[in-house]
Amino acid sequence: MFVACWPAGAEGLRPYAVAGDAIPDTLTGTKGDVTRGRALIVERSSTCILCHSGPFPEQAFQGDLAPSLAGSGGRWSEGQLRLRLVDASRLNAATIMPSYYRVDGLTRVGTSWRGRPILSAEQIEDIVAYLATLRN
Repeated sequence: MFVACWPAGAEGLRPYAVAGDAIPDTLTGTKGDVTRGRALIVERSSTCILCHSGPFPEQAFQGDLAPSLAGSGGRWSEGQLRLRLVDASRLNAATIMPSYYRVDGLTRVGTSWRGRPILSAEQIEDIVAYLATLRN
């Protein structure tokens, strides 16, 4: 299945196409930066390690609500990782993982995040680039 997406009320969000369980093309037209992606994951403001653990020895407190990020690049393609970040609810309607690049149809959104995505397209691509390197 191939679905082109341009969410209502999402001015500033770049369009993307979902093909099966993935967004095969980058949101930016370029690959993300691995170093910036890792930094985003380990900084608590992105919320990744509040729920996930991974190969981040410098982080004493990591989440245990969600799967470990270790080996992510071995389990999923870049497109599959991208969809999980953009809108994990397309894969599991009951997920507790936030939709990091979606603004429409959300009901539990903090005031400061209403009408804007949690992460930018560039940040999504940076995180995808880093997660893709985690092969073991």
